Amino acid sequence: MKLTVAPDSTLRAEMADVHGRFARVLPWIWLIWLVWLFGPVLFAARSFPHWLVPTLLSLPVFLALYVAAHLCPRRHIVWYAIAIAVLGGVLTPVNPWGETYLIYACTIAVDWGSLRKSSALVLAMLLAYSCLWLWLGFPWGSLVFVWVFCPILAGVGLTNRMQRQHRADLRLSMDEVRRLAASAERERIGRDLHDLLGHTLSMVALKSELAGRLIDRDPRAARREMADVERVARESLAQVRSAVRGIRAAAMAAELASARLLLEAAGVQMEYWHDPQPLPGEVETCLALVLREAVTNVQRHARASRVEVTVIVGADRVVMRVRDDGRGGVNERGNGLTGMRERIEARGGTLAIDSPRGRGTAIEASLPVATVPVGAAPRRYAAPELAPLANAGVSRT
Repeated sequence: MKLTVAPDSTLRAEMADVHGRFARVLPWIWLIWLVWLFGPVLFAARSFPHWLVPTLLSLPVFLALYVAAHLCPRRHIVWYAIAIAVLGGVLTPVNPWGETYLIYACTIAVDWGSLRKSSALVLAMLLAYSCLWLWLGFPWGSLVFVWVFCPILAGVGLTNRMQRQHRADLRLSMDEVRRLAASAERERIGRDLHDLLGHTLSMVALKSELAGRLIDRDPRAARREMADVERVARESLAQVRSAVRGIRAAAMAAELASARLLLEAAGVQMEYWHDPQPLPGEVETCLALVLREAVTNVQRHARASRVEVTVIVGADRVVMRVRDDGRGGVNERGNGLTGMRERIEARGGTLAIDSPRGRGTAIEASLPVATVPVGAAPRRYAAPELAPLANAGVSRT
């Protein structure tokens, strides 16, 4: 039978989270605490001689309810939480460690409704179970375990839910910022091109029409008009090239800002130093794409808490370093590093990777500042020192 995951289920939310790879298996890891159901083996086998068969029969029922609670729509979670709590109450008379089911019910209940509704549901289940416990004549002191662990684990689950929602909101905000930035950039480019080309093309059209009228009556005047057309066209071409260089110059700054947003959404602190000196468009675009791939690898694979990016422009080359404090052990043939290397070497540069296991990863890309034809053999450069950053005119952001 194929299990269907509801679009608004807790499992779907965990899978969509930035830490989804771990979060999607976490609910199944918690099942290890079912071992507490077999407490009578060590503590009360004589007092409850018939506990084993009911306990074993309750396990398939619990597992079915537990899986369904993570797959069902969020509004239905309340019924599965109550059903698991009732299952624990039915098992408790023959196995006091059936209170383990109540703990699972409380951790599931926090994903239902608002904070007030979830808290009220957890409190109601605790009170109902306490009444059952005392009615059965069990020592009230044993309820301390329930009243301590259930609220703590429910609080942990609620905190995880709030953090997951916060990260989702942050991702939505980041996507909206990128969309608005792209829209504003398109509008700016449109205005610039309109201002640059609108008047120029109108003038070219008028002078071309005038030259066409004068070519038979006054060839000399027609040649002057055509010379003006050529001059205006060349000036317009120079202005367009200058505008394009300005657009390309923003590539690295925009990519650094985007990288910081992406990593902060994943809970990773990023610091960067960017030399403000201009670079050729092809070189800057290449570095921006390498930075994007490196940051994506950090977000997906590194499990890092901090990333440093340094971009230094020298007289004949530019060096970009990306360091993280993650788990390291990166395979140079995977995680997009092959594409990075090919892109850098196609521009005549080099790519160095240092990734000892457990000590983070450092990637250094070195490119000649002068434009190199695609496919040229890479030149080897010595790595520059990073110590004199304060004297190198580098801006820290």
